[in-house]
Amino acid sequence: MLQADTRANAMVEAWKQWEGQVADGKFHLRQYLGGTERAPVFLTEFVEQKAAIKLIAADAQNAEAQLARWALAANLTHPHLLRVFHTGRCQVGGARMVYAVMECADEDLSQIIPQRALSAAEARDMLGPVIQALAFLHGKGLVHGHVKPSNILAVGEELKISSDGIGPARETRPDRGKASVYDAPETGTRGGSAAGDVWSLGVTLVEVLTQQLPTWEWKGQQEPALPRAIPAPFGDIVRQCLARDPQRRCTLAGIGARLDPDAPPPGRETRIEPRVTAQQVVRVPRAAESSQPPIEPEPGADQSPSHGFAIPVIAIGAIALVMLFAGSRLFQRHLATSPQPGSSRVTQPQTQPKPTPLEAGKPTEKIAAKKSSPSPAPSVPAATARPAPAIKQASGEFAGGTVLHQALPVIPRSALDTIRGAVRVGVRVQVDGAGKVVGVDLDSAGPSKYFANLAMKAARDWQFAPAKANGQNTSSEWILRFEFAQDGTKVTPVEKLPLRNP
Repeated sequence: MLQADTRANAMVEAWKQWEGQVADGKFHLRQYLGGTERAPVFLTEFVEQKAAIKLIAADAQNAEAQLARWALAANLTHPHLLRVFHTGRCQVGGARMVYAVMECADEDLSQIIPQRALSAAEARDMLGPVIQALAFLHGKGLVHGHVKPSNILAVGEELKISSDGIGPARETRPDRGKASVYDAPETGTRGGSAAGDVWSLGVTLVEVLTQQLPTWEWKGQQEPALPRAIPAPFGDIVRQCLARDPQRRCTLAGIGARLDPDAPPPGRETRIEPRVTAQQVVRVPRAAESSQPPIEPEPGADQSPSHGFAIPVIAIGAIALVMLFAGSRLFQRHLATSPQPGSSRVTQPQTQPKPTPLEAGKPTEKIAAKKSSPSPAPSVPAATARPAPAIKQASGEFAGGTVLHQALPVIPRSALDTIRGAVRVGVRVQVDGAGKVVGVDLDSAGPSKYFANLAMKAARDWQFAPAKANGQNTSSEWILRFEFAQDGTKVTPVEKLPLRNP
C-alpha cells in the first residue's frame, strides 16, 4: 500500500510539471485538477469559458477505443450528462497523448462523503437526475460503466454524471484495469450492461447513506453484506440493486416507482428547451413549457428486466432539487440546509426583481446553459415595438419611446454549438433625450461572460426614438433581454420608467 501511495504521489508531482503547457496548440493546461496515474485532468478554456481537459497516453492500450467513446459522448445531449466538447491527439512534455475537453465540474459527491453521510431526503434528491441520465443512455443501448460518487458532479445549478466512459452495452474493455467495488461481479466476463449500472448505483447509495461500502466475495455466491441499517425505502432498493444475478436486479423504472409510487407510467424523458422565433410576439405560455411529453422508446429497444431502459418521471420537486448542488462549495453549502422529505427547493432571486433562474446564476463561469423558464417580461420584437400608451405619474404624463434600430451580435458557429437550450443575458441601457445610448450595464449576466460581453457590445449600437414626459423628450431606461440559442439570437426590449422628468 505504501509503495502504491508513493507511486501515486510521484505521478501527481509529474503531472503538475505540465501546468502552463499547451495541448494541441490551443488548450492551455492551467491547473492540475486531479485524475489517475494514467489520466491527468487540467483546467483549461473552451470558447473563452473554463473547461476541463483529460489526457491519456496515446500508446496506452485501446487509446483508439477511448477516442471513439469520447466521440460517442460528444454526440449525446442530456441535461444531466457532462458534455464533451472536443477530442483529439496532442503531445505534451514529450509524451503523445489523446485528450477530451469537457465541462468543468465545480465539485463532486466524493468530496462530501468523507465529511458526512447524506440524509434520506438528500439521497432521494440525488437519485432523480442520476437515474434520468442512466435511463437516457440505456434507451440508446449504451451504458455508463463508472457510476460512483466521484462521477456525480455539480456543474452550475445542475447535477450531472460523467460521460467520458460511456460505451456500448456488452462491450468488454481490456483497459479497465483492476475491478473495483463499484463493478458488478459479471462485468469482467460479460462487459458493461444496464444491470451493471444498477449494481454500481446500489453500491453508491450504500456509500452515500452510510459512508461505508458493502462487502462480498468476488468468487462466492452470497449476496453482499450491508454495513448497517439503511433508511426506507433505500434498504430494499439497495438489496435489489445488489443481487448477484443480473436478472434479479431491480430496474431504473423499479427504483423510480419505489421513490414515487404515483409517478406516471415509465418513459424515457428528454427535456427540450421551448423555442420562440424572432417573429413571434408572445412567448410560449408557462403551461406549455411544463408539458413536454415523454419520448416513446425506440423500436427494438431492450425492455427486459435486466436492462431497465425506462424511468418514471420522478416528482417535479426532485428535478428542481438538483439546485441543491449549485454554487461555490456546492454540495456542502446546500446539503447542510436541505429541507424535509417531499419539499421542493428552487433558486430564489438575490438582488434583481424577477430574474430567471439562469439570470440568478452564480459568478462562476459556466459553459453549459442551464434550464430555465423564459423571462416573465412581455416579449415585443424590436422591429415591431410601438409607443407605450400615455400613463399618469405623480410628475406628469409619460409616453414611451420606440426602438429605431436593433443590433444583434455576430457569433461564430463554434460558439453557438456550445449552447444547450438557451443562454439569457439582460442588458440595462440608458437612453438620453435624443434617443442615443449613453450608458450600458449588465442587468443579469447569465452563465457566460463570453455571451454577456457580446450582448453588451451589441446594446451600445441600438437606436431609439426618445420617450416623452409632459410632451417633451426625456431620458429613459430599457432592459434588453438577449436569448442566445443554436438556431439564432432573439432580443426582447422592455422600456422602464423615465430617468428624469423636465
